[in-house]
Amino acid sequence: MAEQMKKQPVFTKVELLRPMASGLNLTVKVVNSKMIVQRGAQARPMRLAECLVGDETGMIVFTARNDQVDLMKEGTTIILRNAKIDMFKGSMRLAVDKWGRVEVTEPADFSVKEDNNISLIEFELVNVVEE
Repeated sequence: MAEQMKKQPVFTKVELLRPMASGLNLTVKVVNSKMIVQRGAQARPMRLAECLVGDETGMIVFTARNDQVDLMKEGTTIILRNAKIDMFKGSMRLAVDKWGRVEVTEPADFSVKEDNNISLIEFELVNVVEE
């Protein structure tokens, strides 16, 4: 019996991200990171950081949760596995939930295209009403 070939994950680029996409794999660099929520409840401490991450095609805001926050240091190259796009006030945010992984990896040799922040693009939810 031939051994089952493990399918290599398909990696995408920031500029190709679209609203509601999921199952995304990306290699990005952390441009910056700022803590937005830090609640220290005993039972369930909660930390959220908004991080600007990007590759050679553009940048997007990545919402890091809890342990992910510690990995998002400026200049670090990160692999996001099984990430998804959340919509926040009409703009795209990248997120990795419990089904995905955030891994620090070897420094990538690309520079981030900082003049293409796709989180600044506003998507309008259009409801088509038949007259």
